[in-house]
Amino acid sequence: MGPAESLSLRRYGASPGSHSHAHFQILLGLSGALELEVEGRGWRVDPGAGCVIAPGDRHDFASSGGSLCLVLDSSHSDWARCAAQRAGHSILPAPALPLVRYLATALRHRAPLAQVHGPALLREAWLADSIDRATTGSPGSHVRRRPIDWTALEQWAAQQWHTPLTVADLAQRVHLSPSQFAARCRDDRGVSAMAWLRSLRLEHAQLLRDSGLAVGEVARRTGYRSPSALTAALRRLQA
Repeated sequence: MGPAESLSLRRYGASPGSHSHAHFQILLGLSGALELEVEGRGWRVDPGAGCVIAPGDRHDFASSGGSLCLVLDSSHSDWARCAAQRAGHSILPAPALPLVRYLATALRHRAPLAQVHGPALLREAWLADSIDRATTGSPGSHVRRRPIDWTALEQWAAQQWHTPLTVADLAQRVHLSPSQFAARCRDDRGVSAMAWLRSLRLEHAQLLRDSGLAVGEVARRTGYRSPSALTAALRRLQA
């Protein structure tokens, strides 16, 4: 008997809390943006991006605007190679992009062969691209990464809190994709991009409160949805 594998279309919204699986879970972005934290490391699955979550890895997710993903639950051991070769996440391999779109359409129309052959085809497309990259060398794979001026980015963010600032906005500011920025934030700052964004906003709110500004005005200036939401966040910071 072969490994258990199942394809599905799933919509994500508010976080249900962290959890783990006994199998690999492969998330393939179709629409919206899905923010993930996997074993303390932050990723973002946009349309055209993917993430491989290994068995036992605790993870949490949230999508403020809603996200639709093609999801593969699989116990096939080859996904361990996919996760290792692509550091768990990436822009989807080029051969997989049209396949993901087709499988999503096929699942909507209950096409039986999509469920039967889709998992193996996805695995093959992902691994084939990884092998090509290992053989020929990916473009820019040995190029030194351009440094991010984190101080300048913090100063810019401090002027934007009155707007619904997102991780994607920060990534665009430094000319990176959201997934690239998430990886760089974890490497350079030691936390996920979501956690860094939250801490920046909260630190700025704390400074304004310490200056004597009313809590309602601070909430308005720093983008909190209400004074009570800001007060709760400040209490957690001080706990």
